[in-house]
Amino acid sequence: MKRFAKLFNTIDQSTKTNVKVAALASYFQDAPDEDRLWTIALFSGRRPKRAVTTTRLREWAADRSGIPLWLFEESYSIVGDLAETIALVLPPNTTQNDQTLSDWIASLRAVYTKDEGTRKAFVLDAWDQLGGAERFIFNKLITGGFRVGVSQKLMTRALARATDKPEAELAHRLMGNWHPDGTTWHALVEAEDASADASRPYPFYLAYGLEDTPQDLGDPDDWRAEWKWDGIRGQLILRDAQYFVWSRGEELMTDRFPELARALDYLPDGTVLDGELLVWPPDQPTPSSFNALQARIGRKTVPKKLLAEAPVILHAYGLLEWQGRDMRDTPFATRRDLLEQACADLPADAPLRLSPQLGFENWGELAALRAGARKAQAEGVMLKRSQSPYLGGRKKGDWWKWKLDPLTIDAVMIYAQSGSGRRANLFTDFTFAVWNGNDLVPFTKAYSGLTDAEFRQITAWVRKNTLERFGPVRKVTPHHVFEIAFEGIQRSARHKSGVALRFPRMLRWRQDKPLQEANTLADLEEILRIYG
Repeated sequence: MKRFAKLFNTIDQSTKTNVKVAALASYFQDAPDEDRLWTIALFSGRRPKRAVTTTRLREWAADRSGIPLWLFEESYSIVGDLAETIALVLPPNTTQNDQTLSDWIASLRAVYTKDEGTRKAFVLDAWDQLGGAERFIFNKLITGGFRVGVSQKLMTRALARATDKPEAELAHRLMGNWHPDGTTWHALVEAEDASADASRPYPFYLAYGLEDTPQDLGDPDDWRAEWKWDGIRGQLILRDAQYFVWSRGEELMTDRFPELARALDYLPDGTVLDGELLVWPPDQPTPSSFNALQARIGRKTVPKKLLAEAPVILHAYGLLEWQGRDMRDTPFATRRDLLEQACADLPADAPLRLSPQLGFENWGELAALRAGARKAQAEGVMLKRSQSPYLGGRKKGDWWKWKLDPLTIDAVMIYAQSGSGRRANLFTDFTFAVWNGNDLVPFTKAYSGLTDAEFRQITAWVRKNTLERFGPVRKVTPHHVFEIAFEGIQRSARHKSGVALRFPRMLRWRQDKPLQEANTLADLEEILRIYG
């Protein structure tokens, strides 16, 4: 655990990529195999189950620290992180422990099925043995909330340095539904057949946002364009007479989209498609809004009624594997031709569709097409260089997303809540309202878009202008107006305003605008009428 704690501190305390890569590479070279395997698992979101409820942990920590629970809760609301709060309030450890990371994880998992008294004794004993960063990491593990700033790209770069294997191969190895219980360091990282798992997806190729017009991209004839759909990016894998559906976030979602099983009837074994999961009823000219898709995302099993009301298709725009052959090094134009051939004879009721290409002769024509994206239930257009391979991760140069400018509305901040992590001492999460007559009606929350300096400024104001407190939430004097940007809007019975926004964020703090000039609920309804 000491070795892992040292690694964690190095990564957590540095913003420099080279420092993080060097620390990880050194760790992967020297740590025991089981610890190396669990480190990859933890940094890629494969955490142990929560062994103790956070309610019990707060009670036990307050009792062991000799402070009343209300004072612990107040400290927690300021620190913003439960594991860190516990590590700070507990008395110094009285003994030492040299167990490894994997030893502690094994102990945590063993105590998971025990009675509460046994679990409490285990936790208190661990707190007595662990101090500093080791205690903090233990708290993260036991709450099942372990997160650290290590991207997949950074991890594969470090593994490549430690093992002398290509980054692209390692990125592919780390994809899929693996877990330390079912593999080893050797099988995952070193063995020659690590990619044999039938369900294993490919690393997704991610585009950069195009900040200006595409004039600087050169000759339009070198590029292909298509809609940037407002759904869930996914891969459909057809191997060994089975189908698998993966989200871009590496979540296996097969059971949520049973209709995609019919793809096995139309495409050969050894096919992997990259595309967009969309709700698209057969009688509609365009897909339904993202709101319709959300009803499917949160369901592990899908009843027949929901299958009928919100049928999902894969709108395919990339062919990654064909008849068992990895096609990623093939130019986009060639892969597109093969994809068109594969989709040529699909029946109208197939759960697959070919995402259409947008024809244009110059950048002005493409700009005109882009202006109509919202009518097609799209967010803008994608630009892909005809000769580009399919890479992994976010690479600049060959793939660009040219999104529409967001919709905006001016709103009044009425509630504030403190952030977490490095922003735990700042108010960063806000609730906004619009006018309905003389009343302010809350309609959305947002927590991104301001600079650190602006967050510090608004935090100082919140502390002086709090009207009421509800735990970590402060009700504040209506005064400040913010311009809220969002990608879409839909009707919502769950919200008092009757609407819900897609990707709301603070575009700017309108310190120049008086409270009375914020927008109204009628303005939101008009936006909903036009774009909903």
